[in-house]
Amino acid sequence: MSLPSPNFGERRGGARASLIVLHYTGMESCAAARDRLCDPVAEVSAHWLISEAGAVEALVDEEMRAWHAGAGAWAGLTDINSHSIGIELANRGDHPFPEPQMRALEELLRQIMARWDIPPHRVIGHSDMAPDRKSDPGRRFDWRRLARQGLAIWPVLSPTPVGVSDFCALARQAGYGDYSDELILRALRLRFRPWAEGPLTTEDLQILAALATIAVDAPQGTA
Repeated sequence: MSLPSPNFGERRGGARASLIVLHYTGMESCAAARDRLCDPVAEVSAHWLISEAGAVEALVDEEMRAWHAGAGAWAGLTDINSHSIGIELANRGDHPFPEPQMRALEELLRQIMARWDIPPHRVIGHSDMAPDRKSDPGRRFDWRRLARQGLAIWPVLSPTPVGVSDFCALARQAGYGDYSDELILRALRLRFRPWAEGPLTTEDLQILAALATIAVDAPQGTA
């Protein structure tokens, strides 16, 4: 099958997909996003693009390394492109994701997770693995909806006290890379407390502790 984007290469070091990274396009239209993801000059791509109306288009073969994630880290991996499948959702980043688009995403996730044996805790946002650069899929993305269907995770909080001094260790266990506490807190809130502001709170720590209890698979291939 011939796919439209020329922007891809071989997965490095014999890696296979063990993560799914969700993005928003941040552009005015799906057509504009598609043009950019297929432009060899732009040197960006993703495996899949989903329009606001729910149309799903394959741009790069899942076996190949698409150029969607860039610099970042998750669960001990640093070459995220070699270890992931990227899904772009047509959205400027400042409005909700339409129902047809969410339904299409859910069905696509089920298929990819089954094909590659990817568990829910390995479905992440661009902001999770690159909190210093990215905020997508953003505050308006409904992670809880995906979690209810086993397509992502949502923390179940425990009343067990968590100390501020535990923040760094819990962040690493949860999967976050070697970033500052401020950047990790921003990424955590974007996904799990999207409208929270201000200093670190007990709820933030409880969320992080809950995430850290979910086993993170050993990285596959080379970082």
